[in-house]
Amino acid sequence: MKIAVVILNWNGVELLKQFLPTVLDYSAHAKVYVADNASTDTSVEYVTHNHPEVAIIQNKVNGGFAKGYNDALSHLTEDILILLNSDVQVTPYWLEPIKEIFENETDVAAVQPKILDFKNPECFEYAGAAGGFIDKFGYPYCRGRIFDSIEKDEGQYDDEVDIFWASGACLAIRNTVYREAGGLDEDYFAHQEEIDLCWRIHNLGYRIKYTYKSVIYHVGGATLSTYNPKKTYYNFRNSLYNLVKNVPSNQVLFVVICRMILDGIASLKFLLNIDYEHFKSVFKAHIDFYKELPKLLKKRKKIANKVDYFSKFSVVCTHYLTGVKKYSEL
Repeated sequence: MKIAVVILNWNGVELLKQFLPTVLDYSAHAKVYVADNASTDTSVEYVTHNHPEVAIIQNKVNGGFAKGYNDALSHLTEDILILLNSDVQVTPYWLEPIKEIFENETDVAAVQPKILDFKNPECFEYAGAAGGFIDKFGYPYCRGRIFDSIEKDEGQYDDEVDIFWASGACLAIRNTVYREAGGLDEDYFAHQEEIDLCWRIHNLGYRIKYTYKSVIYHVGGATLSTYNPKKTYYNFRNSLYNLVKNVPSNQVLFVVICRMILDGIASLKFLLNIDYEHFKSVFKAHIDFYKELPKLLKKRKKIANKVDYFSKFSVVCTHYLTGVKKYSEL
């Protein structure tokens, strides 16, 4: 079973200097690629001169996470594709547990490792933690992270279980399934496109799994910080994209309307906190969502089978009204 580790890069030469050597040290049986999204820094020159064993894929434009990976992966023939952020430190033997799952469980299409915080190694990292789920209104949460409440890793998720979505920070997927699902939706540009992809993978009848035996450390926010209004824009807009495309027909109208009401409450909170930039981001996200709605409905029609959620409750209400901060308390 051949494995490709593909690191998407955009003007991240310092991240490559810091993290690429460890990837090479601990990925001896995989082919490592750097997919460059039309960087204007010295990223390509650095890799070429210092790590000639790395294959460079030069994308013509910066199409964001989704298009960047679609372009980069289109000609790769390895059995397993691992989409790895450039700000990730891998650990010894991180690939072996992932490979073992793919070899032994043929209906598993994607795998996520345990993701810890590079800056605070005792804690899970926001983007994925110990595997992701979504609530009935499309809000993502993780084992180890509910909104901004991050848990310490105390072995409470040292298991191998099915999850709803695997983090794009480190997403291992069968090449055949990536193509069967149609790859990442390029209209997302960035954020939550892996949730949409994972939903479509479930629609095809495959499973997605988390393993604690593989551990990585993620910096997070290296491209867009949590407090960047652009991140707010993409998260709010793309959550609506996910719902319109994937929620079963008997629920979609109710769910989307409820989500839009909750978004309105969130935007009002931004306004009351005199956070005008994030308020404008939510407003713009909804305007652009309306503009794209006809296109989203066409995509929806192409998805024949729409599997139901794993979660039937509102994590927003559970977290903000009852104070639940841990996955184990849900």
